[in-house]
Amino acid sequence: MADQGENGRRSGETDRTADGIAGISGEPGTPAVRVRGLWKTFGEQPAVAGIDLDLPAGRFIGLVGPNGAGKTTTLSMITGLLRPDEGTVEIAGHDVWRDPVAVKSRIGVLPEGLRLFERLSGRELLTYLGRLRGLPGPEVERRADQLLDLLDLSGSQSKLVVDYSTGMRKKIGLAAALLHNPEVLFLDEPFEGVDPVSAQTIRGVLERFTDSGATVVFSSHVMELVESLCDWVAVISAGRIRAQGPLAEVRGDAPSLQDAFLALVGASRGNPQGHDLDWLGGGR
Repeated sequence: MADQGENGRRSGETDRTADGIAGISGEPGTPAVRVRGLWKTFGEQPAVAGIDLDLPAGRFIGLVGPNGAGKTTTLSMITGLLRPDEGTVEIAGHDVWRDPVAVKSRIGVLPEGLRLFERLSGRELLTYLGRLRGLPGPEVERRADQLLDLLDLSGSQSKLVVDYSTGMRKKIGLAAALLHNPEVLFLDEPFEGVDPVSAQTIRGVLERFTDSGATVVFSSHVMELVESLCDWVAVISAGRIRAQGPLAEVRGDAPSLQDAFLALVGASRGNPQGHDLDWLGGGR
């Protein structure tokens, strides 16, 4: 665990917002995430096939691709949840597999299908995870108060997590991922199954987080959402990176990120097979 002061703050960390949500930028020029030669095969099918990535610090980054492209597998390996067959991953200059303690103290993760301690209340969950992270009790309470209020969960803080809606579970999971003030936040489909009100709340928190200089990496297959949120994207298809860079650069001359994405992954709008569903619609 990194050194912490009396408020549970890592050495060199500074508050950048009034609510205490902040992150740490790495050394100048150091990518937030550096991936080289990442491979993962299930059976004879490669899910990730030799990925190289350099994700810049202090950016809102989208990892985009169709379903089954390898997004979740990639994020799972980057965050240390799944061991790769080959390749290396560094976060803020630390190797994920050789120095896992240093990495885990610097990242927050909201994975798809997140499993929580469901027989705890929202407040108890944050208190437990904060103490597990080594934060002093008063600091855990201070941060939990702010996060519960910011994510509109104060009224449900005494309710068991098992009784939370999908949107509430995503929000308490985000609070847990932010509680220890990570350098890099990884989110796998954070808006999937979330109602518009909760989605807007989550979006506002993430924008404040990146505005403060921290890094967010999130996966999605919804191009409109990525285009409205991100300033840097990586496109993945069939386990390979097809493009990566600033949003405007990846989009190029295409009318939208959706059009650029379809061209990159070799798809097209409409019916790619050219078949007419002449029986569909128009009454009986």
